[in-house]
Amino acid sequence: MKPLKSVNLFPALSEIRKAATAQQLRDERIACQNHLIEMRRNMELREWIASVNTMHDLIGQRAAAICEQDMWEAGFGRPPARYAFVAFGSCGRQEATLWSDQDNGLIIGDELEEGALPFFREFGLRLANLLEYLGYPKCSGKVMCSEPLWSKRLGDWKNQISEWCGDRQWEPIRNFIIASDLRHISGDTELSEAWVDHFRSSVEQHPDIGHAVLRNTVKHKATLNVMGRIVTERFGEHAGEFDVKYGVYIPLVNSIRTMALQRGIIETSTQKRMEKVMLLEGGNLLLESVQRAFLTALRLRNDTPFRVEDGLITSSGYIPQEQLKNKTMQYELRDTLGVVRRIHRSLQREHRFAERRSP
Repeated sequence: MKPLKSVNLFPALSEIRKAATAQQLRDERIACQNHLIEMRRNMELREWIASVNTMHDLIGQRAAAICEQDMWEAGFGRPPARYAFVAFGSCGRQEATLWSDQDNGLIIGDELEEGALPFFREFGLRLANLLEYLGYPKCSGKVMCSEPLWSKRLGDWKNQISEWCGDRQWEPIRNFIIASDLRHISGDTELSEAWVDHFRSSVEQHPDIGHAVLRNTVKHKATLNVMGRIVTERFGEHAGEFDVKYGVYIPLVNSIRTMALQRGIIETSTQKRMEKVMLLEGGNLLLESVQRAFLTALRLRNDTPFRVEDGLITSSGYIPQEQLKNKTMQYELRDTLGVVRRIHRSLQREHRFAERRSP
């Protein structure tokens, strides 16, 4: 993702850095998001998304600092060890929308004594609650710093990553895939760097991990039917609407991540993964189509209708029926979904070939 040219582009970002309380930080988030909405039409897409994610990073940094201070004032003392607050999911990939939920964790220094672990359990709970108050819904899959699975000492993290690499069952590989999006947000950078170094070496030591990731990736619901028509939701409150996140964005993210891991590429953003895969593959027309489709998916995802509740933005992430009737929208979405189907079928063929070769 292209870096933001200057944080001075948005004065509200500087105000986020100064926020000293949860209320101040919430107010500044609202001011900043509103400014970003106003700027949407005047900025190139990738630069605008980079700006959105700069806002999220600064909020995460201030939230951790405010949470530390609140715990000290509540009598818990200062952190008994170093820690790093890290992001996973779309925030880890620097692709979060203005309404993205939480996907985060903690890496704690190995100097932490067992008896002091409750401090970080409390810290993780408070931080997750604070982020929810700031407009980041809690992750339905519980990938959060409040959960022991995603909040560990560095040594325990290393053991966990090694275990995931050695276990080919669905859930461990799913967790491994989630972990591959880790990006440092605040705290001790050495802890995050050590984590990434171990993750990279684990991938190198388990060259067949790419096949396990591939197996998880090829399980994907169809978004175009046999007649080439867009598959919308059949039931529920979103019947007749199209799920942008799981219909087009996530399938492309997963496919590109899989190709990167198969080639030993350890990057966080989908854009950088794609660029490195394309360098290795040369003039691959399918990958060039995937690159264009991914930019379309990012735009569609950020352009879905949203609403404001108590000043904060929320969105279902669905394209409504009215928009789907637009001929231009139909053509663009059908073309993008065609690319999703082609890359998915390519990975399915690769998976079947690998299955036949395995003993």
